Amino acid sequence: MLVAYDDKGRLTDFMSLEVQGVYISGNLRNPFDAYLESPSAEFTWRSGYNTPKPDYLSSSRKRLIPEMLYKGGILKSWRKKQAVALQKTFFETLPSLPVVDKNVADIAWFLYDLVHDEHQNRFRLTLVETVYTAFEAALLKVTTPEPGDMSDFLQQLQGKLDEQLESGEPDAPSLMDIISQ
Repeated sequence: MLVAYDDKGRLTDFMSLEVQGVYISGNLRNPFDAYLESPSAEFTWRSGYNTPKPDYLSSSRKRLIPEMLYKGGILKSWRKKQAVALQKTFFETLPSLPVVDKNVADIAWFLYDLVHDEHQNRFRLTLVETVYTAFEAALLKVTTPEPGDMSDFLQQLQGKLDEQLESGEPDAPSLMDIISQ
C-alpha cells in the first residue's frame, strides 16, 4: 500500500502497488554449475529441454490477475487506484489492454526495463512507460480467452492421438470406454 499523509502524520489517502516479477520454468542448477566450472563473461546458456525461460503464463494469469481481481475489486468499490509494476516484456505478453486517459484510469501499469548506461557501463532498472487502464475493461480482456479455430485444435488433438496409438495402447481409457462402464 502507498499512503499519503499530512504534516501531522495523519493518513489522507492510499492506493495499492502490485509488483510482479516473472517466474521462470526450467532447471537453473545445471547452467549455474556449468558457469561455476568455467566462469567467464562469454558464458552462454545452452538451449533445449529444461532450459530456464520466463514463465509469463504462471506470472500473469495464475499470480498477478487473481491478486488484482481480489484486492482490486475491494479497492475499486472504495474508488481507490491501483498501480502495477512489471517488466515491459512481461506486459507485452498480456492481451492488448484498452487504454484510457490518466484522469479516469483505475490502474496505472508502470513498465520497467533494464536500460544500458553507456557512461557507467551498467544496466539500470528504468521506468520506460506508463499505461493507464480501467479496472473492469483491463481485467476482462486478460481473463477472457480468445479461442482459435476448433478445426486447428482438432488437428493437433488428432496428431497427439496418432502418436499415442503408434507407440502402443494409450495411457487412459477412451471416452467411449468410460461412458459404457
